[in-house]
Amino acid sequence: MLTLLEQVDKGTLWRSHGGIHPPELKTLSNKTAIADFPLAKQFVIPVPQVGDSALLSINAGERVLKGQALTTGTSFSHCPVHAPTSGTITAIKQMPSNHASGLPVLSCVLAADGQDEAIEAITSDVSALDNQQILKKIQDAGIAGLGGAAFPTHIKLRPASDIELVIINGIECEPYITSDDRLMQEHSDQILSGIAIIERLLTPKRIIIAIEDNKPEASEAMQHSLNRSELSSDQVRITKVPTKYPSGGEKQLIQILTGQEVPSGAIPAQLGMLVQNVGTAYAIQDAVINGKPLTSRVVTVTGLNSENPGNYWMPIGTPIEHILHTNGFKGDLNQDKVIIGGPMMGHLLPDVAAPVLKGTNCVLLPSSEEIAEEQHEMPCIRCGECAVVCPALLLPQQLFWHAQAEEYDKAASFNLRDCIECGCCSYVCPSDIPLVEYYRVAKSALRTQSEEKKQADLAKQRFDARQQRLEDEKLARETKAKEAAERRKNNMGSTDNNAVAEAMARIKAKKAAESNAGDTTATDAVQDKKAQIAAAVARAKAKKASPAATNKQPADSDDVEVDESNDKKAKVNAAIARAKAKKAQQNTTVVKSLDVTEEAHSVDAVDEKKAKVAAAIARAKAKKLRQLDAEPVQNNAVVAELVTKTELQLSPEEIKKARIAAAIAKAKAKKQSAVIDASAPTQSSVLDNDLGTLTEIALSPEDIKKARIAAAVAKAKAKKAQAKLEEKE
Repeated sequence: MLTLLEQVDKGTLWRSHGGIHPPELKTLSNKTAIADFPLAKQFVIPVPQVGDSALLSINAGERVLKGQALTTGTSFSHCPVHAPTSGTITAIKQMPSNHASGLPVLSCVLAADGQDEAIEAITSDVSALDNQQILKKIQDAGIAGLGGAAFPTHIKLRPASDIELVIINGIECEPYITSDDRLMQEHSDQILSGIAIIERLLTPKRIIIAIEDNKPEASEAMQHSLNRSELSSDQVRITKVPTKYPSGGEKQLIQILTGQEVPSGAIPAQLGMLVQNVGTAYAIQDAVINGKPLTSRVVTVTGLNSENPGNYWMPIGTPIEHILHTNGFKGDLNQDKVIIGGPMMGHLLPDVAAPVLKGTNCVLLPSSEEIAEEQHEMPCIRCGECAVVCPALLLPQQLFWHAQAEEYDKAASFNLRDCIECGCCSYVCPSDIPLVEYYRVAKSALRTQSEEKKQADLAKQRFDARQQRLEDEKLARETKAKEAAERRKNNMGSTDNNAVAEAMARIKAKKAAESNAGDTTATDAVQDKKAQIAAAVARAKAKKASPAATNKQPADSDDVEVDESNDKKAKVNAAIARAKAKKAQQNTTVVKSLDVTEEAHSVDAVDEKKAKVAAAIARAKAKKLRQLDAEPVQNNAVVAELVTKTELQLSPEEIKKARIAAAIAKAKAKKQSAVIDASAPTQSSVLDNDLGTLTEIALSPEDIKKARIAAAVAKAKAKKAQAKLEEKE
């Protein structure tokens, strides 16, 4: 069994599925040589023509030269666009696109100066360049597939797998179009030079130049050039392919020449094959050898509405409107159509302000005689003719139903993406259904969905990355805090421990002081209560003694006066004692509020106790003096009872002091009884003055001192009086 290459060498051809034979109508434009088209006054160069990552490298108002790059990019897929002539960039704005939708795209508006001044072209010797330099020149020249797909050529010439077979496509099967035919007839040597560069890059085992059998002049010209070139005839051969539409399709041509089918979703490179257009081969040699970027291409202008049909070197960016005016458009734009491309795969142009692009190979200006009137779309009769002529072995009827119902996912399941939009199904449909238009809408919707999904996936990736970053930052903060706490713990020495201990000690001392203050307050309250009880007992006894003194004989009147005088003194002493107690209580309250030391509290408590003892003694003295003369035995019993009651309420030290004070008071009473007759008025007057003075006593330290002195004087007088009384006895 012969191998594939052996069958190729023998010229074996296979039949492709489907296809049609529409009228060719090529004679309108293939009889004249390619001419240069007059420059327009204004050019429109769309920025996103092919490739990705295009960034403008010029600004409005700048002057540019022919061949100057207008865009730059960092991506390998970037394919720059160039100025088609010299002039000034007047604006960078949205302009109508060369598309069936007519949607505006960002474009550079170039006002030509008519000089057509170009940048300096740098020629090169291919033998002196390596493959990377060749690919860089092809990319910098902005070369894309000129057969209509406009795919960046430098990407296609750098396949991931080995290429065994390279096919140079010179089929040009679409009716009316003759640009490749004339290019092969007139520039076959340049095309072969471009093929030699492709062979240098890919090093395939075989190269086939495929030309339809309805182009004998082109086949002959290419054969002569092949004979003159450095390429080996054993390695490169020219194969004539039977005329049939769409045999020029990439997958269809591979099937015809090799008998192999490219799987759905795959590309020819995966089978070790690569297809390039003859126009692309010409542009490659012009860029690598002559150093000229892709600024113009051959465009067929044809149709019965064209006064001068033919093929022209058309600067890329030339407005279609300028072509109509220059070439002589005989139709009416309100009625007649302008088609970009051929009648099968081309599209109607909604706005003639749109420019020529790198993939524009034909501007068709048909008259009403060439194109039938539009027919109303009728229901599908399920004849199956569309499936018979489909070159991609699809089911156009199923695709139509799903596309009409907007069930794009189901349409995709029937390999919608494999449709090459050749138009064979629409051409043979008896119901005049524009099937290709439905497929284009469905493909566009699928592309939109795919792009939205891609953007959603990217957004999710960014969100996940953000969440991960936030989590990492949180963990980093927690780790940093833990490390800082550990460092503080390790750096905490004895000084910090002592500081904590001292703070705890201060807190405990404060609590103890508050507790002691509470105890002192309670003790003071108890002692104050005891003093009040003693004073009440003294007053009761004094009141009881008053009637007894009143019932005494007249001879004892002096003694009564003495008792009254002593009673006054006792009251004065009691007032002094109460003043001392009140002052001591106020001082204790002030000291407590200022949180004084325990020693200050004890001093105040002693003073208060002394004052209370003095008050009790004074009350006992008064009682004793009133009862002394009338009932000595009773007075002694009363004093003993008072002392006994006092002992029950006071401490041993206080009891001792009270007994001493009682003895002193008894002595005073006796002494005063002896001198009562001579000194009674004076004594009474003195006591009255002392009482008036003592009632106004302020509780200051000096007043307390004076009160103590007065009490001492009273004690001395009472002692003296007691001594006199004893002498009388």
